[in-house]
Amino acid sequence: MASQDLPTRDLLQLDNQLCFALYSANLALSRTYRGLLAELGLTYPQYLVMLVLWERDGQTVSAIGEKLFLDSATLTPLLKRLQVAGLLTRTRAVQDERQVEIHLTDAGRALRTQAQAVPEGLFCAMDCSPDQLVQLKTQLEDLRDKLGRAAPAP
Repeated sequence: MASQDLPTRDLLQLDNQLCFALYSANLALSRTYRGLLAELGLTYPQYLVMLVLWERDGQTVSAIGEKLFLDSATLTPLLKRLQVAGLLTRTRAVQDERQVEIHLTDAGRALRTQAQAVPEGLFCAMDCSPDQLVQLKTQLEDLRDKLGRAAPAP
């Protein structure tokens, strides 16, 4: 869509910025998650790592990073804190010592049961129908993918 196709309102007003709507919604989402995750002792990025490992244990750092769109420099400190908390282990792969494999501990696997309440708590806070949530999630994933294709390579 060309800029001339946009409405004639001032495109440089803060309230007209899509990026600000996403940014401020993300802040509100983070505050909501902070409250829901406090009981688990996890930050939101740590929760994302745990979600990936609860889906499939024994992944490499690079595989987790790919799934979460995080580089290893960002992911490694998160993993170290989760290891110190006793939720996972980090070991060098036998086949390729450059790779680090991440495995849940018994405590990490057990935390999954407590975490069952998190999505329900978020669902209640958002006060949306399941169909609305699915539609919103699909639209955001589509936006992420389009922006990812349009963004210049680092």
